[in-house]
Amino acid sequence: MRYLRFDRREDRQACLCNDKFALMSEVWDGFVSNSIACYKPGACITVDEQLFPTKARCRFTQYMANKPDKFGITFWLAADVETRYFLNGFPYLGKDDTRPAHQRLGDSVVMKLVEPYVGQGRNVTTDNFFTSLNLVKKLLQKNTSLVGTMNKARRELSPSVRVQSAERFATTILKHERATLTVYQGKPRKSVALLSTMHPTVSIRSDRKRKPETVTYYNVTKVGVDVLDQMALQYTIKGGTRRWPVAVFYNILDMAVINAHVLFKAAPRAPFREEPSSLSLQSNFEKNTCMSRPV
Repeated sequence: MRYLRFDRREDRQACLCNDKFALMSEVWDGFVSNSIACYKPGACITVDEQLFPTKARCRFTQYMANKPDKFGITFWLAADVETRYFLNGFPYLGKDDTRPAHQRLGDSVVMKLVEPYVGQGRNVTTDNFFTSLNLVKKLLQKNTSLVGTMNKARRELSPSVRVQSAERFATTILKHERATLTVYQGKPRKSVALLSTMHPTVSIRSDRKRKPETVTYYNVTKVGVDVLDQMALQYTIKGGTRRWPVAVFYNILDMAVINAHVLFKAAPRAPFREEPSSLSLQSNFEKNTCMSRPV
């Protein structure tokens, strides 16, 4: 552990000037490339953030009050909903000079994460940080749908969406081209808005809560990255370290183990063939020995 390094010392200063993540870029990019090449995801992909807890010193440590561990390194991740397989990801390093000034951070993150999987009719589930009307239109051009909660303070939403409905469990449906906006009053003073291009029409259940179809679908598909993060923390191999490259390496190992387990279960295997036990081998040897004796 003392001599564990992931870069060359003679090239370190030159790389750090251009990339804050240079000490782990090669290892991380190799892991992501292998994850993309080894698995074909299902129809549903979840995009969300992961706060990897660490006390190591680095220039891109984040503070997130809504997370159990307040401090850590933020990673943008994409995961398969069905198997929780890690599909793609990259760290958040602060301001990105390559991102266009007119493009939102959430739109840029989603388009970068799902780029290897667009054009095949898949669906992407996001939360209110990522979901926007511009993102929906960009994904539709690549034959990819989106379902996600939407911040009701966004400019593209109608002012009527911000009005709290008096009736509980009421649903309001709004349409814009191929996008469907569902406003569901789940609590007396709180409603949720979901934008979907997967549901041209929205059916409503007939039980007491009368949940619309978009809300039910979102609740099922939103947990891909969250469950992946919980599994990685539950069975982590992380140890104490003050070096952030080693902490990132621990995170790679945790997610690599989950991916390996998913691939092991999905890979076809030959039927189990029971090997003869040592007792049967011994009895056969004695039998053959007795038969070879002269009478």
